[in-house]
Amino acid sequence: MYSEFADIYDSLMKDVEYEKWADFFEEIFKRSGIRPELVLDLGCGTGTLTKIMADRGYDMTGVDSSFSMLNKATEKGGDILYLNQDMTEFELYGTMGAIISSLDSVNYITDKESLEKVFSLAHNYLDYDGVFIFDINSPYKLKNILGGNTYTYDENGIFYTWESVYDEEEMLCDFYLTFFVECEDGKYLRIDEEQTERAWRPEELVKMLEKTGFCDIEVFGDKTFSEPKETEERIFIKAVKREK
Repeated sequence: MYSEFADIYDSLMKDVEYEKWADFFEEIFKRSGIRPELVLDLGCGTGTLTKIMADRGYDMTGVDSSFSMLNKATEKGGDILYLNQDMTEFELYGTMGAIISSLDSVNYITDKESLEKVFSLAHNYLDYDGVFIFDINSPYKLKNILGGNTYTYDENGIFYTWESVYDEEEMLCDFYLTFFVECEDGKYLRIDEEQTERAWRPEELVKMLEKTGFCDIEVFGDKTFSEPKETEERIFIKAVKREK
């Protein structure tokens, strides 16, 4: 996943309001009474949000399993340490004041054991009073908005179809994407991607976070500090590491 796809990822994500994501994370820091110096972006992709946070004065580290995505991230500049590691096995040189994971990276961890390992590692690499913040595509979105639908996109020399199939019993949503990217010679390069996201229930995630040592866990709607609505498409969760 994310090999040739890295070359077109930013074009596809151009409508994401990354500055607002950064604003929301900073507001959570403020409400938590911290101003972390060191921040980890877990599943950082091409590093757009990582770079924004670095420009705001945070000492950023980015972790992603795709070497191609990290190549794109380094091209954006900034004094940022990027590590080519899997989320379920990441290793750092020390602890962080905060860990963020955005754009439904957690949904791509599809089994409970692996996700508990991610949460355990996040807890291990946080300072006391440090916060772990992540978002998910909600079960409602994966089942009712994406599942069973096909989308098409045609802009700036990129055409793609995106078919989503939702398995209600397994709570898995399979994505089948086919891209045709216009090259300089007028020909088109075909790129095929298959991805899978797990529809995690917030209450499941809270229990796993508690099991791995987190406390003061809060569940929010999309970039709000209100409880998620039944039709919420994106849900944020904040958890804190406290000294025992």
